[in-house]
Amino acid sequence: MPNYRRTKTPGGTFFFTVNLLERRKRLLVEHIDALRDAFRLAQHHRPFRIIAIAIMPDHLHCIWQLPEGDFDNARRWTMIKSVFSSRIPCTERRSLSRIKRRERGIWQRRFWEQIIHSDADLHAHIDYIHHNPVKHGLVDVATEWPYSSLTHALRQGHTVRQGHAVRQGTPYK
Repeated sequence: MPNYRRTKTPGGTFFFTVNLLERRKRLLVEHIDALRDAFRLAQHHRPFRIIAIAIMPDHLHCIWQLPEGDFDNARRWTMIKSVFSSRIPCTERRSLSRIKRRERGIWQRRFWEQIIHSDADLHAHIDYIHHNPVKHGLVDVATEWPYSSLTHALRQGHTVRQGHAVRQGTPYK
């Protein structure tokens, strides 16, 4: 079995990709309120700041920053996945190993993370996140996608660079 090592950077800023197990499903947008609730609950119990996010039908990308001294992304993702899974109907197929572990067959077990190293790195990842719905052919213009932080960022007065909202002076770790 592979040895996945997580970056332990207290107070770090991270880019994530999290996928559904069955990539052809549309659960994340079909149950967007359950996903939003899961994020809110996780933030309440283990605070973090969402810098950018885009929810696709079968995966999501986001950037968040942890509080100083905290490096535990895994517990936050476990909570988000668990709360979301508990709030939607059980219609998925489950493997024997998932049944034995009492797991739903909704999420891939792992998530992909990358530490953000600089402002340029941060802005490149924000652009990637906000352009993702266009890349996947879901909309023609990024601002048309309702499950993205782009529109919120523009409403908050953030500037636009290369067609995507960016936060001026966003700190990184």
